[in-house]
Amino acid sequence: MRISPSLALLAAASLAACVRSPAPAAVPDVVAPSADDVGPWYTSAPDLAAVPPGLETPEQRAARLQAKAILVDGHSGVPSLLLGGSFAQVSQDDELMAEEIARIKAAGVTGAFFPIHVSASAPPSSSRLGGSAARRALDLIEATHRQVERHRETLTLVRNAKDVRRAEREGRIAVIMGIEGGHAIENSLPALRSFYRLGVRTMALTHMTTNDWAGSAGGALDPGYVRDRGLSPFGEAVVREMQRIGMVVDVSHASDSTFQGVMKVARAPIITSSTMPAAGHRRRNLDDYMLRAIAENGGLVMVNSWALFLDEAYAEQSARFAQKYGAHLKELGERLPGDTRALREEIEKLRTQEGQITPPLWRIIDHVDHVVKVAGIEHVALGSVFDGNEALKEGLAGSAGAPNITLELIRRGYSDADILRLLGGNFVRVLEQAEFYAASTETTLSGDGSTQQLSAAELGDLPAQPLLPAPPPPAHPPSRGPMSWGVVPPSSPQQRPVAQPSKAGAPESPSSELLLSR
Repeated sequence: MRISPSLALLAAASLAACVRSPAPAAVPDVVAPSADDVGPWYTSAPDLAAVPPGLETPEQRAARLQAKAILVDGHSGVPSLLLGGSFAQVSQDDELMAEEIARIKAAGVTGAFFPIHVSASAPPSSSRLGGSAARRALDLIEATHRQVERHRETLTLVRNAKDVRRAEREGRIAVIMGIEGGHAIENSLPALRSFYRLGVRTMALTHMTTNDWAGSAGGALDPGYVRDRGLSPFGEAVVREMQRIGMVVDVSHASDSTFQGVMKVARAPIITSSTMPAAGHRRRNLDDYMLRAIAENGGLVMVNSWALFLDEAYAEQSARFAQKYGAHLKELGERLPGDTRALREEIEKLRTQEGQITPPLWRIIDHVDHVVKVAGIEHVALGSVFDGNEALKEGLAGSAGAPNITLELIRRGYSDADILRLLGGNFVRVLEQAEFYAASTETTLSGDGSTQQLSAAELGDLPAQPLLPAPPPPAHPPSRGPMSWGVVPPSSPQQRPVAQPSKAGAPESPSSELLLSR
């Protein structure tokens, strides 16, 4: 197996820093958090009611909950904005970062995913003219660390769940680094562990394209073909190693077969960080069986509001937009490499010119209702809804987004405790359980790390498979229980039963077109 120079340096740095430490305590402190660290999701709903019902307006209640919540944004574009798509161009101008921090703060966000997004076009190895996938990831991580260190009064890097709670108490933004696309590890478990050491706490196994060990559901506007290999034996090793060290497995963008493979081997909760309501896009649907599988695993479905995935009309409109302006936007990106702002402004101008109409705010809450009904309140969270990138522009994009979502949840009868879970409490719970499982293995990061490598038998050309529309969910799906692909329940003793929303009456089931997508 060829190892790129950058990957060799990464592995060497990892080994140099590796000192075998005593095994973690059998009962980690995440099981019994201190009084300062206990989140509101541990408390019963009556204790949260600071104002008796009827003495505050829905707007006042929404503002109170917004101030109390640990609001988690499942996707921020900050690292890519800083790096600008070019290995050679790392922004030295703090003006862009200051704007992003102000936007995130205005939205009331406590925890923000900073995606380490590695394009599938990144070369497999470094050269004199550019870097490999691992090099690209390292550059993005460095750009993130640079800004965290320059803005210490505002940002804090998350290495565990306590950091998220501490950021909320101190009024700072908790930066959660997550790799988008497992090809960033260049088929190396030592690289995976090194990324963890640098602060990466989640990784999506695939992104828009299939890699050497995990299959992708493809891109939103890609042609109707995808190459899917499912989850290979090495891919299973990646999942096991991620959970052993405490890195959360993200199945966003994964194909159905990859999802099934993950559920067979997962021992700790998984997430879908960029799950999208998919009335308009059948390729990445999460059907009710998958929702129940995630609940059985103890995991989390993070619902975001990318308008492309909300209804058929907007999806068709976006496809026409891409066909009409795709070549122009590609040419602009090549002519102005690294100028992400110019590209965004041009896209927005063209959308205004075309008169694109986005779905209304209540559509995303319909999907939240559906996942709550199928999977349970403890397995649902809001995802990325705050950056305005094709978000629901009617009362959602920008700083008004989160309060309006909270207000709509109140109008639909959700309790205070449930709203706090949806806004971020559930994510912190999953992060804690990932840490608990890692501690329970009583292993060291690198000293006990797996040495498994990708085998030649796992590689090979994959024929392009035509994509067929996903079948609608069954009219009467079976009650929640072990999935046909053998979900392994999390081993954490802290796993609690699936809770139903503590409100008068469960939400009505939406139409069959309301499927969730990865």
